[in-house]
Amino acid sequence: MQEEHLLEKIIDIAKDCGGILLSASDIERKIHQKAGRGNFVTDYDSRVQAILKSRLLELVPGAAFLGEEDRMDCTDISKGYAFIVDPIDGTANFTRNYHASCISIALALDGCPILGVVHNPYLEETFYARKGKGAYLNGEQIHASDRTLAEGLILFGTAPYDEKLIRRSFEVAYRYVSRAEDLRRSGSAAIDLCMVASGRAEFFFELALSPWDYAAGALIVEEAGGFVSDLQGRPLTYDHRQTVTARAPGVELLDVSDLLESSMS
Repeated sequence: MQEEHLLEKIIDIAKDCGGILLSASDIERKIHQKAGRGNFVTDYDSRVQAILKSRLLELVPGAAFLGEEDRMDCTDISKGYAFIVDPIDGTANFTRNYHASCISIALALDGCPILGVVHNPYLEETFYARKGKGAYLNGEQIHASDRTLAEGLILFGTAPYDEKLIRRSFEVAYRYVSRAEDLRRSGSAAIDLCMVASGRAEFFFELALSPWDYAAGALIVEEAGGFVSDLQGRPLTYDHRQTVTARAPGVELLDVSDLLESSMS
């Protein structure tokens, strides 16, 4: 199947699963605690992931599949096709009817995303990209902004599942926002990445994200003309947890190496 048609099919699947989020009820009775502070999974996460796995693997038989509810060390995405999926990014928001959650789907080839879809059913916004073909929102091409850090809006995640990183997250955020215009925290890394891609914000970071949190969004940022890396400017990989940043072209990374070192001590 050609990539363009494959992307259309993936978008349709994401939208269908978005309908499950919109119709969800009695969510609080279906919450289960996972390892780590504030780390939840709901019956809906598991249900959506099962649907995604079944339908996506019908599109690309033999592809690997890495979802949030899977063990990362049991899935090799380094060779051939692999889907990297977060069935509900922003689960804590979802459990509270705080409407900032989405479905994130990336298709990688030999370890690098080539297709990415992030669907926010609450706003009926579907961000998507094909490698080398640009990034789009609901059919309209999007671009990262031309603002500098001084004019910029900073987005960040607090790495809430790792208590030792929470304070450092705020320290890094302060270092950036003290030179920027303002700060936001949404609770969904995939949505935040798309905010940078669409020019609604200029910089995003989080100190610890897994590939399913950022694989689709990172491709969308790059195809929108933005940059993604870790906090020290190194290229992202998609096989382990790491720091993640996304930025508009006019925003330079600050030196936060002292904060990163202390966060690991």
